[in-house]
Amino acid sequence: MSRKRVAVLISGRGSNMAALIEAAKAKDYPAEIVLVVSNRPEAGGLLVARAAGIATEVVDHTEFGGDRNRFEGEIQAHLEKYRVDIVCLAGFMRLLTGSFLEKWQRRILNIHPALLPDFKGLDTHRRVLEAVAKIHGATVHFVVPEMDSGPIITQGVIAVRPGDSEETLAVRVLKVEHRIYPLALKLVAEGRVQIKDNRALIDGVPVPNVTDRVPTDPT
Repeated sequence: MSRKRVAVLISGRGSNMAALIEAAKAKDYPAEIVLVVSNRPEAGGLLVARAAGIATEVVDHTEFGGDRNRFEGEIQAHLEKYRVDIVCLAGFMRLLTGSFLEKWQRRILNIHPALLPDFKGLDTHRRVLEAVAKIHGATVHFVVPEMDSGPIITQGVIAVRPGDSEETLAVRVLKVEHRIYPLALKLVAEGRVQIKDNRALIDGVPVPNVTDRVPTDPT
């Protein structure tokens, strides 16, 4: 089996990146992490990647004077240099342009700390509590120009408990993220994900809507 070559884009500590690296250590995992790129030179995830023997590159967005095309062109050059097949965003805090995403259509994934299509954007844990939602979780999806709107590959769900805070939700949702991101990458790398009418199908079966979900994580 030829393993897909994966780059992970980060801006911070890279905990989801670390989960992907750990999953890729398995000999039967269909992808290998060959590159980690950060837009912040001080990102802690760079040290984690280097300790794991993975190549790293820094493309500091502040050095491009707001020119997104030049910034993304530099990232693209690194992706081509390392012959990357799939890109995973893991806490990468820059919006990517449509022209960049077009090059990676159906080959660029992101993880979001909420059950999309609800709670797109930032501060999801606070907003979940304010909405008095009964469930919360995380979503892995393909990236499209509209933020947090690409076809959903997989989700993990937790129950919102009485007395939960942003902090307690963040801890439990992060555990879900670390479980579902390696799964989603595995499915994509194995070629088991198809898109029909802007909805992902796994082995021909549509991914369930969030309203169909029940908590799957005992934490």
